[in-house]
Amino acid sequence: MADGKLEKLTIYTYKDEKFEQAGDPEKFVVMFNPTSYAEKYEMEYKQDPAPGTSKSAPKFGYIKPKDYTFEFILDGTGVYEDLPQGEAARSAYVNDKIKDFLKVCVDYVGDSHRPYFLKISWGRLTTRVVIKSADITYNLFDANGNPVRAKIAASFTENIEDSLRVKEEKAKSPDLTHFRKVKEESKLPIMVYKEYRDHLPYLAVARANKLNNFRSLSVGTTVALPPVKNETEQQ
Repeated sequence: MADGKLEKLTIYTYKDEKFEQAGDPEKFVVMFNPTSYAEKYEMEYKQDPAPGTSKSAPKFGYIKPKDYTFEFILDGTGVYEDLPQGEAARSAYVNDKIKDFLKVCVDYVGDSHRPYFLKISWGRLTTRVVIKSADITYNLFDANGNPVRAKIAASFTENIEDSLRVKEEKAKSPDLTHFRKVKEESKLPIMVYKEYRDHLPYLAVARANKLNNFRSLSVGTTVALPPVKNETEQQ
C-alpha cells in the first residue's frame, strides 16, 4: 500500500529479452487484485534403459522455468469504484479491459512476430515472464448481450535472459570444482557418490588429486571434486 492506496497488480511490457525497451502499451493494471495465485515447480527427468531392459531409474535432467497462474476478475456492474459513468460506457468497459489485456499479453508485436516480454509486479512479487495461456470466461451479460462480468485465467512462464540464467545456474552448478575435508571415516568412493550420485567417477577424481592409493586418505587433507565424466562415458 502506497500513500494510503492499495497497490494493484501490474503487468509491464518489454520489446526485448533484456527488459530494457518498454512496449506500447506499457502496462496493464488489474481491476481487482487476485485473492490468490499459484506457482508451479517442475523437474525434467530422463530415462535411458540399458539394452535388454525395460526400466531404469530416472536421471535428473533440469529444472523447468517456473509457471505462475492468476485469475483476474473484470466487472462492469458498478461494484468497481472507478467505473465510467453511463450505462453504455459501463457495458463497453469489460470488453475494453479484455482488449487491453490481450494487447499487453497476447497480441503479436510489430516485426518480432511474438507477444511482449512481461514483468509482473505486485507487492513482494516481481517476476519476468512470457504468456503461456489465457482463458476468458464471460459470466454475466446486459440486456443487449454485452458481457458485464468476466474472468481471465492466465498462465505465465518465467523468462530469465540467457546471461542471467547462466550466472544463476553456474552458482549452483555441478560443473564447478567443490572441495571436501577428509575425515577419519572418509572413503573416496563414498565422497564421490555423495557429490555426483554415481560411484564410477572415483578413479577420475583420484587422478585429479594425484592419489596413488585412493583407499588411503590422509585425515585433514582436502580432496578436490572437479566436474568429471565417469569412466564409461569417457570410452
